[in-house]
Amino acid sequence: MDIEKNKERFISLFETYIKRRNSEHLLNYIINKSDFFTAPASTRYHGAYEGGLCEHSLQVYDCLKDYLSRPRVKEIYELDVSEETIAIIALLHDLCKCNVYKTDTKNKKINGAWQQVPYYVFEDPFPYGHGEKSVFMIQHYIPLTAAEAMAIRYHMGFSSTESDSQVGQAFNKYPLAFALSTADMEATYFLENIQKHEENNDE
Repeated sequence: MDIEKNKERFISLFETYIKRRNSEHLLNYIINKSDFFTAPASTRYHGAYEGGLCEHSLQVYDCLKDYLSRPRVKEIYELDVSEETIAIIALLHDLCKCNVYKTDTKNKKINGAWQQVPYYVFEDPFPYGHGEKSVFMIQHYIPLTAAEAMAIRYHMGFSSTESDSQVGQAFNKYPLAFALSTADMEATYFLENIQKHEENNDE
């Protein structure tokens, strides 16, 4: 993984497609006031490494683009989504993960000897939830449509803390929410496993 390359691609996609009022202020926050490009995506699950958050966001973008390009999605599901909306909901769905991961050390036995190794801990100074916090943070800078807000809010799908019926209602009313959740799961459960497999084969 190349952190700088991912940063450059993220900024390029943002500047190319996101033209909404005050979007430049949102990008300035991401670049200059957050750790978005170096933060992990989690403490020990997917993307639990430096730069994991940006990399995961780009993977979700690629997966969502692919999902929405399918003929049946356009023709049967009638999902015709603008490039700006795709970029907003995919690149920013996990904005809530900025500035919440800290590094600490713990003892771990390696080759029979105890050593101190670094690990991530989660410390949220503004515990406002997950998807809803991303919506809150984005809307501090730019307006969102109802479909965009619901997609980001429910991108965790049925693995979130909401009831299944609530998630189902969101997906039924806003197919874009289902599309983003599908892309998020594909990036989390498939792309990262493929990446790990390739890295292990290179060793």
